[in-house]
Amino acid sequence: MNAPAYGPGISISGRITPEYAQILTPDAVAFAAKLQRAFGPRRAELLARRAQRQAEFDAGRMPDFLPETRAVREGSWTCAPVPADIADRRVEITGPVDRKMIVNALNSGASVFMADFEDANTPRWDNNLQGHLNLRDAIRRRIEFTSPEGKAYKLNERTAVLFVRPRGWHLPEKHVLVDGQPMSGGLFDFALYAFHNAKELVARGSGPYFYLPKLESHLEARLWNDVFVMAQDTLGLARGTIKATVLIETLLAAFEMDEILHELREHSAGLNAGRWDYIFSCIKKLRSHREFCLADRALVTMTTHFMKSYAELLIKTCHRRNIHAMGGMAAQIPVKNDEKANAEAFAKVKIDKEREANYGHDGTWVAHPGLVGVAKEAFDRLMPAANQIATRKREDVKVTAADLLRFEPEQPITEKGLRLNVNVAIQYIGAWLAGQGAVPIFNLMEDAATAEISRSQVWQWMRSPKGVLDDGRKVSKAMVAAMVPEELAKIRDYLGDAYGDGKYDEAASIFDDLVDNDTFVEFLTLPAYERID
Repeated sequence: MNAPAYGPGISISGRITPEYAQILTPDAVAFAAKLQRAFGPRRAELLARRAQRQAEFDAGRMPDFLPETRAVREGSWTCAPVPADIADRRVEITGPVDRKMIVNALNSGASVFMADFEDANTPRWDNNLQGHLNLRDAIRRRIEFTSPEGKAYKLNERTAVLFVRPRGWHLPEKHVLVDGQPMSGGLFDFALYAFHNAKELVARGSGPYFYLPKLESHLEARLWNDVFVMAQDTLGLARGTIKATVLIETLLAAFEMDEILHELREHSAGLNAGRWDYIFSCIKKLRSHREFCLADRALVTMTTHFMKSYAELLIKTCHRRNIHAMGGMAAQIPVKNDEKANAEAFAKVKIDKEREANYGHDGTWVAHPGLVGVAKEAFDRLMPAANQIATRKREDVKVTAADLLRFEPEQPITEKGLRLNVNVAIQYIGAWLAGQGAVPIFNLMEDAATAEISRSQVWQWMRSPKGVLDDGRKVSKAMVAAMVPEELAKIRDYLGDAYGDGKYDEAASIFDDLVDNDTFVEFLTLPAYERID
């Protein structure tokens, strides 16, 4: 077929099938290009600002609350009310935008399904375009799926409310050039979804709702807010129709929660404690500090001082502004053929969700439909109302910069923990390269955040004076280089015939390059993106 004709300065190198052409219409692409031209330069400036701030941290500076925005933090402003269909968000399920996942997640009994173009999705051109087709069909209730075994899937009468997570500001869409430059991946995802679905969602009694990942400052939130304003004006939507929840999953954003809500106050649907990426961000930002070190990642839980402080500050901040404070991800999945392991997984989720509800969160995340019930039971029992915004203001919480920076535990670092990081990172990257962004590994549903924590810990342990195993050996480049082929062999044995479904040899090479390079690579998905279609 002939590709659609786009305006001057716009070129698309990804294949355009007849189905994809229904998404990549000239008007939809023109809308995306309009946003890119309006906001692409500011995006580039903000990414450069990230690098500048990182250089300051590398030189010894520590994060702190901003003196210039003190009036915002101390002000009595509140966010605009949220629509009725997202007042109760007690259980949210997340997952990639493939057709089967969308049907199962919408039918799961969760309050919200966050369809993910970011960490749970490999941003292959086909994955992304098929994702937009799937979401278009789901919103219009015409999505169906039949498995290779002949099992048919279709939507229940009652389904979860749909949120969409576009890619973060750092990720490009290399298949779409606007005036010779790759588009922002986030703007591309947002533009296509909003253009095709925003009015349809409003007509059906809902709205265009989003999750915003990886923000590092209120200026980055301001950029999204300006995108929303232009999008609403262009598409003929009332101001405030778009609502967005910001994931607080970077250390710097934790110091600017009030400011982020303030920038988005007309469009805010609250904040979420994106805890796995948050740990990764702490390691990344303070990687050069001689005093900074974290123990095996399995020991860095939400009960440690810095993580508990971050979660409670998020709740206090949101509830003061009359908006939702969402809890974090339970990565556990049901364990087939092992009743004991399955019971342990469900018990962990129950404890985690009870803790979140008792802290004052208004809802939580799970990664598998099988865990919706246990999370819902905890919140139904401990949160009988739609949310806890009015009842749990958490004015007892007094969190200082020192609390957010009291990193613990520092020890132990074990050979088992080191090998687990190497193994999981290679397994995840291998599956990601093959097109799978949400990957079950050792009875947990992992996305890119786990691989990021794993490789950043290994990188930092190799270079930190505190990166010493509990048996006295210093974690070194030579030690890790020897472990990579050993763990790759274990992965081959563990996966058996399924080893051929991933690109694990290539993943091991990427992992080796990431941890051996003395220049820390900001996101592993950036070099990995160059290796996929």
